[in-house]
Amino acid sequence: MKTAIVTDSTAYIPEQLREEHHIYMLPLMVHLGEESFREEIDISAEEFYEKASQLDVFPSSSQPSPGATIELFKRLSKEYDAIIAIYLSSGISGAYQSAYTLKDEFPLCPIYPFDSEISCYPQARLVLEAARLAHEGIEPERIIAQLTELRERTKAYFMVDDLTNLQKGGRLSGGAALVGSMLKIKPILHFENKEIVVFEKIRTKKKALQRIRKLLAIDIKKVDYPLVITVIHANREAAAIEIADKIQHDYPHLRVEISYFGPVIGTHLGEGAIGISWTEDVEINKLSM
Repeated sequence: MKTAIVTDSTAYIPEQLREEHHIYMLPLMVHLGEESFREEIDISAEEFYEKASQLDVFPSSSQPSPGATIELFKRLSKEYDAIIAIYLSSGISGAYQSAYTLKDEFPLCPIYPFDSEISCYPQARLVLEAARLAHEGIEPERIIAQLTELRERTKAYFMVDDLTNLQKGGRLSGGAALVGSMLKIKPILHFENKEIVVFEKIRTKKKALQRIRKLLAIDIKKVDYPLVITVIHANREAAAIEIADKIQHDYPHLRVEISYFGPVIGTHLGEGAIGISWTEDVEINKLSM
């Protein structure tokens, strides 16, 4: 069984790794004023944050065009027996739903859309596991079952410098954003039922980070499988490295990595956001980021 693995650009998997393991990527669009870019192709994360800081207008994003999705699926249907397409959470983007409407359009090459219910590096972990299983010739239904289990074992918490981007972009309720601006809090956010919601309201970024690390410590003691931990940043690499080093010092037996919030997710979280995610460390050493 030859299965193609497709994802969108918000997984932020490096191009070299995608090419090496035959992972196909559909770019989302980011809009800065009158300019539009395909993220991870026309604009890098660093370029995005630099450009966004110089504009007075609020950046926005949009899902891959239906035409681009259909074109990719048509091409892959000639080379593969099935397609598994793993998308960012359907609660913050219509990309998954668009692919879902196409799932019966290619009867000779079944399409299996999969809602990661999250984004960024946690999404990438699902994609990498799918690529590993596909390489082993595992049937698509079994891959989807494995991804579903891994998704349930994935957690991610993040904090932003300002809730304005989330509120303006409609990815967080206006009421929550208003409370945040009034109280000058640094809320911990996470995905719940596929949407971004406030997990806890914390007064300072330092205390918010401490709280996330405490949640991590609880899970490390509770679960019976090894974890891979990832620090994710929005143009704050030095801070991410410092946090990752501290976590690695506390848990030398676990794998700790660093990733980033790219342009599309950056339009919603804003520069300076920091997140920590963890999931089961499945056998992906050869597909490591």
